[in-house]
Amino acid sequence: MSLVLGIDPGTATLGYGFVRQNRDTSLEAIAYGVITTSPKMPAHERLVKIYNELNELLLLHRPDKAAVEKLFFQKNVTNAIAVGQARGVVMLALAQAGLDPAEYTPNEIKLAVAGYGSAGKRQVQEMVRMLLVLEKIPRPDDAADALAVAITHLHTNRY
Repeated sequence: MSLVLGIDPGTATLGYGFVRQNRDTSLEAIAYGVITTSPKMPAHERLVKIYNELNELLLLHRPDKAAVEKLFFQKNVTNAIAVGQARGVVMLALAQAGLDPAEYTPNEIKLAVAGYGSAGKRQVQEMVRMLLVLEKIPRPDDAADALAVAITHLHTNRY
């Protein structure tokens, strides 16, 4: 059995999802949610909050592996820089926890979860719900995205 932490990085909202692959290869959502920070907080305080809360999650769940969504070019440079800073904090926390995080692009995640690299957000979320045998699509979207990152890692590491 393997427990993977998937992360959808962000400064205002960072999604996380812990997915276990059982011996029979079925997937199970262990925990998921978001770490949120207020835009009123100074940038350094937001990063400290992300770092501290992520460390608490790592200590609580002790994943075997981790995966993070790769930053892709965004039109809003300010937002891209903030997300890049959050990713840096995430990578530091994971490295300190002894994890070597895999990184996946949005298209790789869509392909691994929905079978189509150009799948829509709703398609991917519905596949996350089905693969994890959940009654509802996980909310908020960032949590569902993080679960998709973890599923991508489990599917990719099979081969």
